[in-house]
Amino acid sequence: MFKYDEYGNTREIYVYDSGSAIHSNAFINKGTAFSIDERRRLGLTAMLPPAVRSLEHQVANSRVKVRNKSTDIERFIYIRSLFDRNVTLAHALIRSDIARYMSIIYTPTVGLACQHFSSMFRSANGLHFYPGNIDQAENVLRRFQPRDIRVAVVTDNQGILGIGDQGAGGIAICLGKLMLYTQGAGIAPWHCLPISLDVGTDNEALLNDDEYLGWRHRRITGDQYIDFVQRFARAFRNVFPNALCQWEDFSKQNAFAIRDAYLHDLISFNDDIQGTGAITLAAILTAMKIKGEKLRDQVYLIHGAGAGGVGVAEQIATALCEQGLDMDEAQARIFTLDSRGLITTDRDLLPYKRKFAKDPASLDWLRDEADLRLENIVAKAGVTVLIGTSGQAGCFSRDVVRSVLAHTERPVILPLSNPTEKAEAVPADIYSWTGGRALVATGSPFPDVLFEGESFRVGQCNNVFVFPGVGLGVLASGAREVLPRFFTAAATAVSACVTREEMARGALVPPVTTLADVSLKVAQAVGESAIASGVSRPCAFSSFQHQNDASRLKELIRKMRWEPDYLPLVAM
Repeated sequence: MFKYDEYGNTREIYVYDSGSAIHSNAFINKGTAFSIDERRRLGLTAMLPPAVRSLEHQVANSRVKVRNKSTDIERFIYIRSLFDRNVTLAHALIRSDIARYMSIIYTPTVGLACQHFSSMFRSANGLHFYPGNIDQAENVLRRFQPRDIRVAVVTDNQGILGIGDQGAGGIAICLGKLMLYTQGAGIAPWHCLPISLDVGTDNEALLNDDEYLGWRHRRITGDQYIDFVQRFARAFRNVFPNALCQWEDFSKQNAFAIRDAYLHDLISFNDDIQGTGAITLAAILTAMKIKGEKLRDQVYLIHGAGAGGVGVAEQIATALCEQGLDMDEAQARIFTLDSRGLITTDRDLLPYKRKFAKDPASLDWLRDEADLRLENIVAKAGVTVLIGTSGQAGCFSRDVVRSVLAHTERPVILPLSNPTEKAEAVPADIYSWTGGRALVATGSPFPDVLFEGESFRVGQCNNVFVFPGVGLGVLASGAREVLPRFFTAAATAVSACVTREEMARGALVPPVTTLADVSLKVAQAVGESAIASGVSRPCAFSSFQHQNDASRLKELIRKMRWEPDYLPLVAM
């Protein structure tokens, strides 16, 4: 049982178990860090070696073990296993080198973890709802009420990173995201809940794999799928009406349909759409500062019209409207491409693609099918900002990049596809092709680039700069819903965290090492946006109220954060 202070942060844990039961509870286990007094009080005498290690000593020891692993997937397994034994130590380890360990617990290594979920399975994490138990969803969720759930990350496992349908393995994404909620926003691990909506899989390799642990059935669709999601959403709202629900890695049309369907019924958002849009906008805002130009004077091309790509288009359009354009004017400056080329109104389109489809009659340069291709659109539409969410490695060729350079002194080139091998271009090539004039950020981590004696830091457009702060800002402000303008506020806050020195090196987003500070600033911006929009209410998780006051909101946000330090345990 957790004892909270007035800010909703855990200060003590009441322990009703003793001995081996404590070792099996990852939230309270300290391992060799239990003091001699705690061992006596909690029935642990003789159950541990006599020496007592500090948390710092444990972290140092764990770092050696991680370093001695031969591959990143083995390091992933070690850190997840450590989390299953000792949550505080696992998070203290990650905090000790967030830039290194984030690439293990999340992209790019988490993609491998999804693919090998069944063969790697060691212990249960989170919830797995499938058609055989969805009718019990509310009762299952109520078992977690004592943990005071504040954030849930929910996936149907179909649109995982750049690797598609991974069946039950998609829950690894939820686990990784929630670890980053803790690292960035300080949401205590016991307030986090990963959830898989296992509606089957169309991945033949999984269906034919004897070790596969998911529901061995082809994906349900249509009304059956909608009914399944509705059952879950209703149960979640009934049990956790004040918690944030983050939709994650749904396939294109489902991602938009579910986000929009529950916009007012749940406190929810879709990170693939809105988080991707916000971090991309943040990079573009920083580029505009470096260039000394305005968003409204750019021409944008987004190659890849899935959830992420259209999410980027939506966020750019929202920002352009906030800068004075009407929606038609904003949309006119944004071109979107999919595997068939430029998206136009004369095609049979899924609903989510229609908003940014171009009327062929409105483009005087569109004369034949060749003009629908990437290289011709860049050249003829005067593109100055080129964004890749296509997953097509190398499609931003030398000719394409140099074509953007013909329209602007400082082209903005953002190859955002994950994992690394699917990036639309390699930063070193982009700098070489543009004589070091390009402004570059990527979706996956890339090393610094040395070009003609100048070092460029390649910023990573990682959603982690957005979603933890958005979550904390929503919770602290008591926002009744998640508004699109929250993500413009988040993007502006992230961009403001890039220093002049970093911009001088071409960096468009902050370094990952500043994640906690960036998340605090994003939370403040989102909370203030909620207050200004009239959707704020008293924080459900704290008795300290901001009363729509920015300075008190800031105090609440800072003091709601949990840090990975061992808490006092009180035997009951």
